[in-house]
Amino acid sequence: MAFPSVHPERSRLSGEVEGSVLDMQPTCTLALKEWAVIVYALGTGKQTLLLRKGGLHERRGQFATAPTEFFLFPTFVHQMAQGVVSEAAEELHTVMESQPAAEQLVISHYATVEELMWLDSRDHLHALEGLHCWTPETIAHRFAYGKTPGINLFVLRVYRLPQAYTLPMLKRYSGCRSWVELEQPLDSIGAVPVLDDKAFVEQRQQIKDKLADGACSR
Repeated sequence: MAFPSVHPERSRLSGEVEGSVLDMQPTCTLALKEWAVIVYALGTGKQTLLLRKGGLHERRGQFATAPTEFFLFPTFVHQMAQGVVSEAAEELHTVMESQPAAEQLVISHYATVEELMWLDSRDHLHALEGLHCWTPETIAHRFAYGKTPGINLFVLRVYRLPQAYTLPMLKRYSGCRSWVELEQPLDSIGAVPVLDDKAFVEQRQQIKDKLADGACSR
């Protein structure tokens, strides 16, 4: 199994943490939709990676990988409860208990992309088990979706906003699309990393080591 391919100019896996609050855009309108329980795991530092392929209604028919920073848009879909491992049951319960009203969108976290790789082997998926909350079946389905087997691996530096934004849930935000443009720019000023530099570097290196070990053992 070959080591996963790294997108050009999107790797920060060597050296010190390069991303910082000072480097972030002060405002942003872009948000990435993800299951609320995964957003919770990212926001508590339990998970640092995202595995994404895209949905039915992606712009131009493809999942965009160009964005380097964005807000996290929690979604509450019926597949979520069956799509995460049993070890995430407590997080799932917490998320469902705090679900906002249907007409509201609550955004409390911001993310920057520190690493982006394309995983083209199912062995890569096995190597990452235990580093995220999805079930193997969920990730296998995402991997197989579309014309080309494979999946995007994002390593994210996640930041907690000083105050959550409660916004109206607009009709145009719905549907099977990953990226949405919010109605107005939101501030990221004052956002604080959910993991300190040392903890983040350790988690980031663990992802790299797991993929390298998987490549060597299969």
